[in-house]
Amino acid sequence: MNLAALRFRDFRIYMIGNIFALNGLWMQRLTIGWIAWELTGSASFVGLVAFINFAPTIFAGPFFGVLVDRIRIRRAAMITQSALFVLAIALFLSFLAGVLSPVLLATLSGLLGTVMAAHNPIRMSLAPRLVDRFAVASVISLTAINFNFARLSGPAVAGWLITSWGVGASLFIQALLYLPFILALSVIRPRERVPTKAAAVPFFQDMAVGIRHVLRTPLIRQALLITGVGAFISRGVLEILPVIADGAFSKGATGLGLLTAAAGFGALIAGISKALMPGQTGGRLPGLALVAAIAGTTLVPAIGFSGLWPLTLLLVACLGFAATMTGVSMQTAIQVDLEDDMRGRVMSLWVLIGIGSAASGAVFLGALTDLVGLATALSWVGGFGAVLLASYVRRIW
Repeated sequence: MNLAALRFRDFRIYMIGNIFALNGLWMQRLTIGWIAWELTGSASFVGLVAFINFAPTIFAGPFFGVLVDRIRIRRAAMITQSALFVLAIALFLSFLAGVLSPVLLATLSGLLGTVMAAHNPIRMSLAPRLVDRFAVASVISLTAINFNFARLSGPAVAGWLITSWGVGASLFIQALLYLPFILALSVIRPRERVPTKAAAVPFFQDMAVGIRHVLRTPLIRQALLITGVGAFISRGVLEILPVIADGAFSKGATGLGLLTAAAGFGALIAGISKALMPGQTGGRLPGLALVAAIAGTTLVPAIGFSGLWPLTLLLVACLGFAATMTGVSMQTAIQVDLEDDMRGRVMSLWVLIGIGSAASGAVFLGALTDLVGLATALSWVGGFGAVLLASYVRRIW
């Protein structure tokens, strides 16, 4: 296993603190989705809340990416994590007071999404700067394991808490989980950014430099396109799991926790598998990731037509594996040869494509499900996506 990044003290501290915050994040995502479904019983509203949460990344992500390449990265991370903690407390208090309406839930989801739009390029720029350059690929693999372990444990804990103690208990615990990461951020010391340009340039010119770098680099363009199509379909499905868990199988919050944890389990296996493989080098997209992207879309119709709960859990786990293998590989392909001075701008665009596509997919799939039913919606979208990806991969490979 590629554990080179664990040689560095600051990265170890970062990983330990981050696992708490990530569990809080995944508990929050499941809980918000469940509240949206419980308040309205509408697949469209569940998809809309997911879109509202992701929308700030779509519209503001590149602006935050430019800022990340200009500011002190550790201080920025502490600000965003503190803001997430405050908003999590606000969500808890709103529920406790009985005023959490669909409009307020959507508003808080949008505010949380705005902070995450700022934090995404921060985290992708911060972690690689806690190690020497030779260990960057290891950083991506290990942070993927961390992220997907939380994706497995967080939803399972949230589902259990909602079933046993109620939504309020889940909201309270997830807010507290942000505190250890804030403490960890206060003691780490990331590598200083080394500018690659002679002098500072205006804000929008700096943004244009990042966009031109993406457009002029074939590897990055290919990675972004595959990320976008895969996220729209595969991750779009993972954003409407409440519709599958309770709408299709009547399994309630516990079923939603199990279904989300199944996706997390598949994603965790993908992260571990990626770490066990030889270190990914720059210059070309790995064939396994391309196969995983196509496989992920072909699983979507099967999920729609599965009438068996155990089979659905298995298929969702496989979808989590495929989506994560694709995402981690694409991110690694971009990050390996990327200069520190460009990470914020380039990776903000990668996040924009990934999250924007997932958010759009959630809205589209939710609306289409309300119109034609879950099985038909997933079969149409998954079938079209598989054909599109297979055709593109054949052209570039």
